[in-house]
Amino acid sequence: MKTFANLAELAACVGQDVAVSEWVTITQQQVNQFAEATGDHQWIHVDVERAKQGPFGAPIAHGFLTLSLLPQFFDKTILVSAKSMGVNYGLNKVRFMAPVPVGSRLRAHLHLHSATPIDVNGLQLQWNVTVEREGSDKPVCAAESLVRIYA
Repeated sequence: MKTFANLAELAACVGQDVAVSEWVTITQQQVNQFAEATGDHQWIHVDVERAKQGPFGAPIAHGFLTLSLLPQFFDKTILVSAKSMGVNYGLNKVRFMAPVPVGSRLRAHLHLHSATPIDVNGLQLQWNVTVEREGSDKPVCAAESLVRIYA
């Protein structure tokens, strides 16, 4: 975990690769629960036997499931001690460049692109996030994540 005392200390990292998360394993149970939550029951995600015969040779995680891991990657990787709260503000340029077979291990590389003061005691951060799959030389997801943090 990378710890920052305050927002100014974090903002000083603009232009830097700030952290790399720990690995997270994608399970079929997660994929099934995501399908239930979103109503996306596409067979390449939830029909294990059929997916084995499909284009990827196994069931794959939903792209949006991969994207939904971003808060977890941030929460377990970066801590700002003097903050009252943080909120997701949005996403830019999201891409899913490669499939994520069930059983894959993923981790995120977090690059702080910008830190813009907002309101009285806040920052809007633009993170360039690249999610990699263990054993693959191609990222599975890239996104610009906008987060607002308040002291």
